[in-house]
Amino acid sequence: MSHVAKIRGLRWYICALLFFVTFINYVDRVSLGAMAPLLKDAIGWDDAEFGWINFAFQLSYAAMFPFAGRLLDRVGVRNGLAIGVLVWSLAAAAHSVATTVLGFALARFLLGLGEATNFPACVKAVAEWFPKRQRSLATGIFNTGTNFGAMLQGAMMWLAVSWGWQSAFVAIGALGFVWLAAWMKAYRSPDEHPRLSDEEAQLIRSDQEPPAKALYVPWQSLLRYREAWAFCIGKMFTDPVWWFYLTWLPSYLQRERDVTLSSAAGALLVIYLAADLGSVFGGWLPAFFLRRGWSGTRARLATMALFAAGLPISALGVLAKDLWVAVAFISIATACHQAWSANMFTVASDAFPNRAVGSVVGFGGMCGGIGGMLMLLVAGGMLQWLGNFTPLFIFAGVMHPLAWLAIRALVGKNIQQIDLDKGLRTAQSPVLLATGLGLTATGAALAALVFANWSYILSVTKNSVASAAGGAAAASLLALMGLALVYASREVRLGAARAAA
Repeated sequence: MSHVAKIRGLRWYICALLFFVTFINYVDRVSLGAMAPLLKDAIGWDDAEFGWINFAFQLSYAAMFPFAGRLLDRVGVRNGLAIGVLVWSLAAAAHSVATTVLGFALARFLLGLGEATNFPACVKAVAEWFPKRQRSLATGIFNTGTNFGAMLQGAMMWLAVSWGWQSAFVAIGALGFVWLAAWMKAYRSPDEHPRLSDEEAQLIRSDQEPPAKALYVPWQSLLRYREAWAFCIGKMFTDPVWWFYLTWLPSYLQRERDVTLSSAAGALLVIYLAADLGSVFGGWLPAFFLRRGWSGTRARLATMALFAAGLPISALGVLAKDLWVAVAFISIATACHQAWSANMFTVASDAFPNRAVGSVVGFGGMCGGIGGMLMLLVAGGMLQWLGNFTPLFIFAGVMHPLAWLAIRALVGKNIQQIDLDKGLRTAQSPVLLATGLGLTATGAALAALVFANWSYILSVTKNSVASAAGGAAAASLLALMGLALVYASREVRLGAARAAA
């Protein structure tokens, strides 16, 4: 076997690949919104139809997360993420041939199916390539791709105006294929990568679990652990906050602050740059605490508590008279959220072995998607009903502290990695059964409430059928989560964690 030159700090090159795929993920995601004014004239859709197009993405994105995570745990990061990028890049390019509302809705639905692989794959790759003490920093770095992608909306609009919206979608899809070629050439697991030095391999394995056989871990096993539900609840509570800022900030700046389009663009640039800085700083801070002798759990939870406390303060921005004071407060909010998010993802890899990380992150992503769809309904209804953003900013300010309290109650004082081989509980779980029945009943009641008040919801959301449908779908997915818990409460026989075929 010929000698291959080793690459110093190879894990950071892997992190760069994860940053760029996350960047492309968000470019594809926000491209439709950036080109919406142009497409509205070209295709002739109204606001309600545009809502349905967005709903198609949100539904498939949320529903696909658990299956995407499962796929990654079965076929590995390299092949699983390649499949996801292939699907979403084809879907992005397919927008260029859509000529009807249905065509765009189908393209967005396929886009959501593919994009659901991104975050479970990136978190799983970080768990493979980084020691625990560096994982939150690596997560913070790749997570900045979301904000850089969002900031590219102006460039996408310029491309659509200059070269036509069809060409813009083809170019956006092509980005994914370029990245895919680099990924397939460069990525291997640490155990298989020919360019990984012995010194770096030793560093990567310094605090990881020992190598294990590829095992199939049943859902009912994973969902029995409080750590899995700590991650899922954290995502469900806090993901809607990011969706709120991402979706409604332009409207807030124009409607409530009466700013021009150019001024709004400048304010959004500051806000997203702050989010980037928050993501990196939030990922770096736990490592800083660890170097000073703190335990891993203390460092993680203290960091998350610090940034959770920043969200209520940032809600004061809605009361500020001056635009740039408000922008400063909102920037604190986005920075704190992204810092929180860098650590939230790392909770999953702290608690679960690599072979189960994708599944846990995927299920948590679905929970976050459910919260995002409910936020779509709540935000539209409250804005139409009350006519101002103040209650929504207050809502966004309190969710992170509530999520932190829930996580602290579930994980306790120490986040220890779970031994899935030895830790399976075989008895039926009355707690999971009761919780599952409660969630199922709550979801069913919410769905019934939405359908019973369909006309009222349409009236307060300016006939946005997509908002009402989003509420019904989110309530239905909540009920499905409850049924999953009921299923997980069953007795698990020994040997359920069996070798994958």
